[in-house]
Amino acid sequence: MISAADTTFVIIATALVLFMTLPGLAMFYGGLVRSRNVLSIFMHCFALTCIISLLWFGIGYSIAFGSAPVNLGSFGSLLGGFDKLFVLNITPESVSGTIPELLFFVFQMTFAIIAVAVIVGAYVERVQFGFVLIFSSLWMLLCYAPAAHWIWGGGILSDNGIFGETGVKDFAGGIVVHETAGIAAIVVAIMLGKRKFLTAIPHNPGYTIIGAAMLWVGWYGFNGGSQLVADYGAVKAVVVTHLSAAAGSLSWSLWEKIRIGKASPIGLVTGTIAGLAAITPASGFVNPIQAIAIGAVSGLLCNYAVRLIRGKMQVDDSLDVFAVHGLGGIFGTVMIGVFGLGSLLAQVGSVVIVGVYTVIITIAIVKLTSLITPMRVDDEDELRGLDIASHGERAYGPDQ
Repeated sequence: MISAADTTFVIIATALVLFMTLPGLAMFYGGLVRSRNVLSIFMHCFALTCIISLLWFGIGYSIAFGSAPVNLGSFGSLLGGFDKLFVLNITPESVSGTIPELLFFVFQMTFAIIAVAVIVGAYVERVQFGFVLIFSSLWMLLCYAPAAHWIWGGGILSDNGIFGETGVKDFAGGIVVHETAGIAAIVVAIMLGKRKFLTAIPHNPGYTIIGAAMLWVGWYGFNGGSQLVADYGAVKAVVVTHLSAAAGSLSWSLWEKIRIGKASPIGLVTGTIAGLAAITPASGFVNPIQAIAIGAVSGLLCNYAVRLIRGKMQVDDSLDVFAVHGLGGIFGTVMIGVFGLGSLLAQVGSVVIVGVYTVIITIAIVKLTSLITPMRVDDEDELRGLDIASHGERAYGPDQ
């Protein structure tokens, strides 16, 4: 039976999750690049929202949540079927729990959108726009949607799958969203190569701070909405989300102060995102004290990962997607098992399985897409900036 209260709650949550991409992530990423590339960031986030929405409507939702045509015996299924293509078989009477299934469809659409948009941070300032659209489309269909099915759609990693009666616990996307996007990001960054202008500093930290604030607000819908009902569980998910974000912010800043003598605004809000990514899979299971521990450790862990990847590994994951989103999501997923709230074997095993799959499929998609369109712009266009080179407009004016 459809609940009006639950339906209203999830509609609001859906709007909040879309708000995370537009304008939240666009602002967060936009402030971190050179001024001549900020419009390209906005363009990527907006265009991907459009194309992923249509692909999710056409086939993505069915891959993730359709009835599986073939099951692997007692191990679940690898893909959903084709019964939900273009949502043709979803009627006004179709429900998902206590909400209309059509609402569940659009709520999950916003997750697919932000998963793809998060990867944008890995290849900014040097990537061809056509490559972004083709790669992202294929990646959502071939990587994100299958992973969503495995964990949330009754697939091989869910209950009664390969890990037995109790499958992996991933409340709002530590594996499905953050691990997959983070791993894809670093793979693309390695294959694309470094920027020519690594000395450039963020052109507008204010944009980044505002974007982070929007993401924090939107995460209430991301995690709280994943309960899918307006009850105590949703309230607790919001509370632990907030506490983890606060702890991650402060631990990152404290470590910066100890290391370099100053706590930077960019560092503060990057810690916020680390805390939010880490609590995402655990937000439906942990208590407030556990959430603070997850957030505090994630701030330190992701801070170290940024320096490791940029410094020792010399990988230009431009806006630290893997170090913050990917590692944060993985850490929070594993902590569910460490706290005894789920099977540690299932948590770690699922991280490994999805991680290996993501690496393989991302490499394949990059190579396939590169046969259709070049990955990166030429040196002259990179110097001029993608705003003019790819889109013919400037964000600020001719002298900026």
